[in-house]
Amino acid sequence: MRQTARMPRLALATAIAAAGRDDDLAPLLDACAAAGLQVQARAWDDPSVSWGRFDAVLLRSTWDYTGRLREFLDWCARVSARTRLLNPLPVVGWNVDKHYLADLAARGVLVVPGAFVEPEQDPLPALQAFLAAHPHAAEFVVKPAVGAGARDVQRYAREQEFAAANHLGRLLEAERSALLQPYLPAVDRDGETGLVFLAGEFSHAIRKHALLQRDRPSEALFAPERIEPRTPRPDELALALQALAAAGAALRMRAPLAYARVDLLRGDDGQPRLLELELCEPSLFLAQAPGSAERFARALAQRLGAR
Repeated sequence: MRQTARMPRLALATAIAAAGRDDDLAPLLDACAAAGLQVQARAWDDPSVSWGRFDAVLLRSTWDYTGRLREFLDWCARVSARTRLLNPLPVVGWNVDKHYLADLAARGVLVVPGAFVEPEQDPLPALQAFLAAHPHAAEFVVKPAVGAGARDVQRYAREQEFAAANHLGRLLEAERSALLQPYLPAVDRDGETGLVFLAGEFSHAIRKHALLQRDRPSEALFAPERIEPRTPRPDELALALQALAAAGAALRMRAPLAYARVDLLRGDDGQPRLLELELCEPSLFLAQAPGSAERFARALAQRLGAR
């Protein structure tokens, strides 16, 4: 008697704190089920989940990991030892800390310029050195090296040096590395371009409107964003592909990642620059590209051997 092939089991990992906030989750659940997968959404911080019973765990809206990094990475390691983690553990460990931008810059990727400040440094001298290195930056940004969305990120004018140093000092006192970057004025005019790749192939792009204001750092899990579809320019697509190739070389990856989002801004010279390479838990803005959830689901089903 011929046995019926078992449908692969896939978990979409979210977080208890993100319940109801992931706009990608419902369409992806439906698309995965239609593609022949047994799919469930489960919170990474729910201790009752037996992750080993899934054929793969796809990281999605695990957005609270930034304040629980060691706990999250330990969970990723346990899951990776029991089943297939997407994206893989080495990718996650590298990508959750923005120091990866230095790796990519060293490989020739044009990134938004910046300087990392470590917990053992004094905040005011470090900030003054950064400002001296960027004399034409009318404004700048202070952000944690491990962070998601706009949480603990703030935009400052040069004359707000002491307020910015206090912000920087709070991050360093909490043993958090920080990243200082010039605020690129083009974002107020053009916004930010996010290019989404699914299974290594370009899928769609979105525009994020300018988000940061000069008030105080956001403490929310993530800040509300204005999103709309965008067709990327050829130089943006070229930079995104270069960034992904450089990441693949740095991590010695042999296969395309299940997903990636490449966030770009225009520099003062008009060239696109990499702001972030999101390989861990980015929103993919599936609603902005009809058919993208179905394409993603089919790629996942093929990767997991669904029939």
